[in-house]
Amino acid sequence: MSSENIVSVVTSFFSDYIVKTPSKLKVIDSYLAYILITGVCQFAYCALVGTFPFNSFLAGFISCVASFVLGVNLRLQVNSENSHDFCSIAPERAFADFLFAHVILHLVVINFIG
Repeated sequence: MSSENIVSVVTSFFSDYIVKTPSKLKVIDSYLAYILITGVCQFAYCALVGTFPFNSFLAGFISCVASFVLGVNLRLQVNSENSHDFCSIAPERAFADFLFAHVILHLVVINFIG
């Protein structure tokens, strides 16, 4: 593949994303990008500096991974194109489940840190 094809594919993808994606999904995507960047930064810091308080690194990294998974699940449930798969779950219920799972997750993470 030439670089022109790659540029045209990426440009087409972003233009379709901007036009066709609802704003609530864009907010969730922004959250997912933030969580991904946070996890990469934590991993890079661990690789460069070390893992002296290993429980702290592990708790933070697991928190990032689990938050990303919960965010992806929220995006799947809120997306109107997936309404046939999640017909019994309202978007408000999905968000409430997301918040409840985050509270439980962070209680576990704080407990794991020690």
